[in-house]
Amino acid sequence: MQVYRLPVLSDNYIFLLHDRDRHTVAVVDPAQAQPVLQQLQALGAELTAIFNTHHHSDHVGGNQQLIDRFPQVTVYGGAEDRGRIPGQQVFLQAGDRVSFANRTASILFIPGHTKAHIAYYFPPNNPDESGELFCGDTLFAGGCGRLFEGTPAQMVASLSQLRNLPDNTRVWCAHEYTLKNLQFALSVDGDNLDLQHRFAEVKAARSLAQATVPSSIALEKSTNPFLRWDYPSLQSAANSQDPVQTFARLRGMKDQF
Repeated sequence: MQVYRLPVLSDNYIFLLHDRDRHTVAVVDPAQAQPVLQQLQALGAELTAIFNTHHHSDHVGGNQQLIDRFPQVTVYGGAEDRGRIPGQQVFLQAGDRVSFANRTASILFIPGHTKAHIAYYFPPNNPDESGELFCGDTLFAGGCGRLFEGTPAQMVASLSQLRNLPDNTRVWCAHEYTLKNLQFALSVDGDNLDLQHRFAEVKAARSLAQATVPSSIALEKSTNPFLRWDYPSLQSAANSQDPVQTFARLRGMKDQF
C-alpha cells in the first residue's frame, strides 16, 4: 500500500492509498475531487473507498463528485457522524476494522475536535513496515485540533490513544500547520532540545515549500506539547499539575497565539 499526499486548498492534505496489485485506490478525507481524479488518472487506478475521519467540509467536500464518478465506491465514516458525511454507507465505531490492499486498519474513536471523529490505524504486517495513522484534525504535527464539539477530557483521552501507538507509526495529519504549531510549542517548552532541533528542520523545510507530513509518534511524543500534559515543564507553563487542566490551559493559550 503506497500513500500519496495531495496538497489542496490553502493547507489541507488529501491522502491516496494505492493498491498497485489491484490497481485500486482508497482516499482519506477528500476535500476536493479534482486532485483525486487527476491522480487516479495518472495511476491508471479506480477509486473503491472513501475513508472520512469527520464531517467538516474541508474533509468531505469532494465526496459527492467522487461518488458521481465512481458509483460503486464505498464511503466510510464515524457512526456518530450519521447524516453529516455525504454518501456515507458504513458507520464505524471503536474497534471496527476496514481492509484495503494487504492492510487492515483498526478504527479509533477520538472525539474532541468533533463529537464523532475517528482515526484509521494500519498496523504493520511485518518488521520492515511502519504503522500508518490517518488522524484527521485530532493530532497535528506539533499540535492538535481545536475543540469544536468535545471537551478537554475527551481530547486528552483521544490523544492518549494515539500517544500509545508504536513510536515508528507514521502520522498523516490533514493540515500543514507544523511551523506555526512549533512556534507556539517553543513558547511553552523552550528548553526542549528536541523541539529546538525540530523547529530548525521544519523552518528550513517550509522555506523550500517542502511538506512536514508525515510525522511520527516518537517525534510527537518528544516535541508536541499536546502529548506532554504530564511533563513538569508543560505543567509549569500551564500552572497546573492536573493533566486535563494542563491540556485545557495549553489549548486555550494556543487559541490566542
